[in-house]
Amino acid sequence: MVEGHTGTGASKETGIDRGYTLNQAETFQPAPRRSPKAEPSTLLDRFARRLLLGRLEAIGGALLTISDGDNRHRLGDQSSALVANITVNDPRFYSTVAFGGAVAAAEAYMQNYWDCDDLTRVVRILVRNRPVLENMESNARFLLAPIRKLLHFLNRNTRSGSKRNIAAHYDLSNDFFRLWLDETMMYSSAVFSREGMALEEAAAEKLDRICRKLQLTADDHVLEIGTGWGGFAEFAASKYGCRVTTTTISDEQFEFAKARVHRAGLQDRVTLLRKDYRDLDGRYDKIVSIEMIEAVGHEYLRRFFDVCSSHLKDDGMMVLQAITIPDQRYASALKSVDFIQRYIFPGGFLPSVTAMLEAATAVTDLRLYHLEDIGEHYAHTLACWRSRFFDQAGKIRSMGFSEEFIRMWNYYFCYCEGAFTERAIGNVQMLFVKPGNRRTPITPDLGPAITRS
Repeated sequence: MVEGHTGTGASKETGIDRGYTLNQAETFQPAPRRSPKAEPSTLLDRFARRLLLGRLEAIGGALLTISDGDNRHRLGDQSSALVANITVNDPRFYSTVAFGGAVAAAEAYMQNYWDCDDLTRVVRILVRNRPVLENMESNARFLLAPIRKLLHFLNRNTRSGSKRNIAAHYDLSNDFFRLWLDETMMYSSAVFSREGMALEEAAAEKLDRICRKLQLTADDHVLEIGTGWGGFAEFAASKYGCRVTTTTISDEQFEFAKARVHRAGLQDRVTLLRKDYRDLDGRYDKIVSIEMIEAVGHEYLRRFFDVCSSHLKDDGMMVLQAITIPDQRYASALKSVDFIQRYIFPGGFLPSVTAMLEAATAVTDLRLYHLEDIGEHYAHTLACWRSRFFDQAGKIRSMGFSEEFIRMWNYYFCYCEGAFTERAIGNVQMLFVKPGNRRTPITPDLGPAITRS
């Protein structure tokens, strides 16, 4: 998901040359400043500050500084290299976060109750200190969790629910996404297979990597579940000469992909469908699904894999790219609702590798042949998107999007980048084969994508 870069920059902490700068995004996050109005004055806010700071005192492996008025609270390891500074702009920050937990912290950020010098580092600190994060959630579980769970339940991915959930995010407008995605309009993790790689190159490398794993040829007919904006379909059909049938339930994406296929002159090789995956028919040589399974939902995992298997020929192969949560946290995650589910992807969920394998083996004859975790590449991808997003911030505002919307998206980018950087979530490419498959798929080693100092 991105567009053009200017200049080069390196992270002081990691020594990574990302091939772009975050100057405008960093300007959006001002350095901490003292605000006399931000110091709590009411009894509730002072109590909430004591409560929140008391919980954050357990931070380890990082240093977090919180400033309000003339007060500066240093929490954690004073000698740590992972440092972030929060500035409280409104005393309601303390009661909002103390009683509302992580989702409320995001809401407080959206409402400009607080700022920081590096939002991704704030996320990394909290992710690295999961017991502290869970302790912060204790009040929210009692006070707000039932309401959030009810709202999430109402967003479950039935046929009509899936259509509504997809529209809530992907139908914001094609023009909005085109401002900051790369030329391929890929809204999924790129693969930076060599140092200094531009985002456009990395997006193409991801697509080609999938095609090579599937050993695509001009004789293949590929089913893609989740068209996006048509990037994979155009790439596979034009470079490998195969036929692609691709389906989406997003009206905006369907129209964009339709125009794209016509511009590329690929009408004879690409068939666009506007169908739910549960309503597909036909059998195919290969199947591709790139970060669509997050919109399936836990209760429909078995159905999803059953559909995929039933549409694959007896010697077929499938590549599934998915954002994943560690197996150990899967069950607890199903019982909670996070910022992403509340504000970015209604009805969304993160599967674990084991959950997907259990679903696939329970109802299909698919066998996992190869798995590759490209999660660290997603951290790079998200940083690129965020940089490009703020390069276009003026145009985004002119489209009628509010400052709260812009802050929400900034939080989204940093929230995900921090989680991928700390390995709290992963991104896998899984290659499945049918029992009749006797070909040896090409499974190239990912190789070092990032040079660390």
